[in-house]
Amino acid sequence: MELNKKEILTDENQSKYDFIDGIKKSIPIALGYFPVSFTFGLMAVNGGIPVWIVILISMTNLTSAGQFAGTNLIIAGAGYVEITVTTFVINIRYMLMSLSLSQKLVRGISNAKRWIMSFGITDETFTVAAMQKNDITFSFMVGLEILPYLGWALGTASGAIVCTLLPETLQNSMGIALYAMFIALVIPAAKKSKAALLVTACAICISSLIKWVPIFSFISSGWRIIIATVIACTLGAKIFPMEDVEDDR
Repeated sequence: MELNKKEILTDENQSKYDFIDGIKKSIPIALGYFPVSFTFGLMAVNGGIPVWIVILISMTNLTSAGQFAGTNLIIAGAGYVEITVTTFVINIRYMLMSLSLSQKLVRGISNAKRWIMSFGITDETFTVAAMQKNDITFSFMVGLEILPYLGWALGTASGAIVCTLLPETLQNSMGIALYAMFIALVIPAAKKSKAALLVTACAICISSLIKWVPIFSFISSGWRIIIATVIACTLGAKIFPMEDVEDDR
């Protein structure tokens, strides 16, 4: 009996250590999410979506590109199918990330805990978790995901509330922040990777072609995003296989 108690205490201490370790490694991610979600809050409220709905969107989602694209389509009055397919295509990478991380989890984690962990998987949390040398525990993932989630939700709430307090002319001008954010995200990656540069340039060209060529005028903005994403990513995968991308870096 005494041995069992010691083992239980050891397991509890290990869980606390893993949780704190995850918290520490998530601080830079949470700090980076706040300004991005702040911009999302500004953009969504400026587009006419009520503050409480904007906050609810960020509390039930944790995907910057998917939220921006989906919310822009909502503001533009797109249909349900268009919004659904667009967000699915943009967020499908999280499915692959979840499958990858599932191979690194310690044994015995229940499905319920796996679902909880999968909710908080983003590009950044996936990268940190995938770099762990040891098997990933549930406590570590909870610690890794909780601060980024709070940072995303609080940033959205701050941006949404601030937008309602700004003069109308300044609210309208905040739309430029969205484009500035995407430029800030794309340029560093494009500088480091030829594959990222090619895929980005290809997506821009395809999207511009569909938008400005009269024959494609019947295609809405949502489907334009879907088509450009699928074609650009397919070309990138064909021209730059994974081993070439790793060598390029």
